[in-house]
Amino acid sequence: MEELRLLLHRVLNEELVQIILSNTRDAERASKVKIRPVLLKGGLFFQETLYRGTQVFHENFTAEEIEARMIAYLQELFKQGEFKSASLEATVLISKKGKITVKSRKKAAAGVNGTEGLDKSALSHDRGKQYILKDGQPVDFLVGLGVQTPDGKVTKARYDKFRQINRYLEFIEDVLSELPTERTIRIIDFGCGKSYLTFAMYYYIHELQGRDIEVTGLDLKTEVIENCNQLAQRLNYDKLHFERGDISTYEGADAVDMVVSLHACDTATDFALEKAVKWGAKVIMAVPCCQHELNRQIKCDVLQPILKYGLIKERMSALITDALRANLLEEQGYDTQILEFIDMEHTPKNLLIRAVKRNGMKPKSRETDISKVTDFLQVRPALERLLRE
Repeated sequence: MEELRLLLHRVLNEELVQIILSNTRDAERASKVKIRPVLLKGGLFFQETLYRGTQVFHENFTAEEIEARMIAYLQELFKQGEFKSASLEATVLISKKGKITVKSRKKAAAGVNGTEGLDKSALSHDRGKQYILKDGQPVDFLVGLGVQTPDGKVTKARYDKFRQINRYLEFIEDVLSELPTERTIRIIDFGCGKSYLTFAMYYYIHELQGRDIEVTGLDLKTEVIENCNQLAQRLNYDKLHFERGDISTYEGADAVDMVVSLHACDTATDFALEKAVKWGAKVIMAVPCCQHELNRQIKCDVLQPILKYGLIKERMSALITDALRANLLEEQGYDTQILEFIDMEHTPKNLLIRAVKRNGMKPKSRETDISKVTDFLQVRPALERLLRE
């Protein structure tokens, strides 16, 4: 315990980057907690982000308060902690018998050569957005894809794409601790398209985080696949490759740790989710689009005054489709959230379904409220048919 207190004293200051507590003993109480420093009215506080099911809670604490909470969390709730500051990185592991193991290493001091460090302006609660990938710092794949110029400046026409890439990496950052550390992480990206986000995922996990990964991108367009493979070879991304293939018939893997499906059209998303479940994927990330299936099926006399307006019916059908998908994943033992992919004013339809398979989390009974909803609306979603048949 004394070693843990010493670690907290060393990191709970302005140099702190982030603390992540994971591997929970009670997912209903909290599945994960993240801590970061913020400046509020000139004083240093620590913002706690607590994840509970599909809900996220934020609260700010003093250093003394957050230290006490961290100790209680690690004694009672979480079995793992990742600590990162400008000067050190540490991992805390809690055994079944409550033994605390702290492993830490020092990092190079912050300086002008791009080493990590924080200043007070970066901590402000009202500061500008702090991206994982920085404007002005060249990243090889962003330059190769035309998002940045060779000197690292984000091109004006691609700034929305730059923001989207960083938002996507934040979602990956949240679940990285759920992926295996003792072996190669196997990832499949269904419907990868031009693969901006596939390259971003590979760069972040392999190049920035130093994890051993193997990523396969799948798409139907031969020219796109060829271009992506050529860029991966130029960048020496040796464990990133692209294949031409259809999501519904793909049989190129027996087990996958993470399945990504971004903008797979209509029921293609359902095929990707079904394969992820059958593979036992630890993490699923899907951004559905063109949810037409339920729009063709939905019939409900009670809601007819609303559904008679085509645009309203289309939007309701899309939201209901994704909500049912999330519930069906929960039936399979996944802790599932529906999140905004990027700011709503840019793409109001972009929702992300993020699901993490929790150890010890029992699949829910099939006799749930889902059947009441589907009977009421007279619909039968593709994912339900794929999983239950």
